[in-house]
Amino acid sequence: MADLVILTVVVAILFDISNGWNDSANAIATVVSTRVLSPMAAVTLAAVMNIAGAFATTAVAKTIGKGVVDPAAVTSLVVASALLAGFLWNGLMTFVGMPVSASHALIGSLMGSAAAYGGVKVLNFSGLTKIFSALLISPPVGMIIGYALMKLILQIWGRFPPTLVNRQFGRLQILSSSFMAFGHGSNDAQKVMGIITLALFSGGYIPSIEVPFWVVLACALAMGLGTAMGGWKVIKTVGVNMLKLEPVHGFAAETAATAVILSSSLTGLPVSTTHVITSSIMGVGATRRLSAVRWGVAGKIVLAWVFTLPACFLMAYGATTVMGLFID
Repeated sequence: MADLVILTVVVAILFDISNGWNDSANAIATVVSTRVLSPMAAVTLAAVMNIAGAFATTAVAKTIGKGVVDPAAVTSLVVASALLAGFLWNGLMTFVGMPVSASHALIGSLMGSAAAYGGVKVLNFSGLTKIFSALLISPPVGMIIGYALMKLILQIWGRFPPTLVNRQFGRLQILSSSFMAFGHGSNDAQKVMGIITLALFSGGYIPSIEVPFWVVLACALAMGLGTAMGGWKVIKTVGVNMLKLEPVHGFAAETAATAVILSSSLTGLPVSTTHVITSSIMGVGATRRLSAVRWGVAGKIVLAWVFTLPACFLMAYGATTVMGLFID
């Protein structure tokens, strides 16, 4: 049992690294594509702010620990299988340059592994309803806020020369990308904190679903390391291929996304930071004209989102079934 719990923690850290690797685009794609910061300066800033954000609150971690499956029906095998499936999916999608939702990957994997072990009765449907509501509502909210904020900026700054506007917002974009990275850490790092806490609780190592400090520290550092690695193919997809961005657009998209993500983190709602920043970029781009967004690229991103949860569910279901043959 102890060995399996250790394995679970190790795989959880690997998942968090893969999460940061894929999601580094969330925090820095716009600031790199607008050439406000160099790639290395951007990933360094994002990694530091990711780590800081992970210490902001543990509300999301508790939601993941209690809201997906019944904690009493979970074993280390279930958690290890879920993390393995999510890690493989994140790594594959990062390799091919597709931004995906680590939230969908993790939740789908945990649902699949739990269903394989104890049947669908162990799933917490009331908690899942709350989680999926947040996951579904947050992208359109990000798009609307991005559109409205960009329209407001155009109303105020539209009469000034574009060079002046981009110079001023280039400075502001350093702040907005920092807050975006902070928000990313405050929401995404906590999801793995919740999973590790669930594994420790199921193994009898902690008495309740309360996140130990060492778990917060480990997940924060792992997320920061993954972000520092820089998922450059994903950054190109989000920050260059989907829409040509200027600093003012990057500022508006990051500010809109940060507002949604931080609000969700403080209320304990897990959201997909990938979905939120991408939809915010789409909303900002739509203020220019709908054709400014390369909808073919956007469509591929949406397809990757759609397939993430069911693919991870099936992968985790299979991993639990196979591993269960060798582990009691």
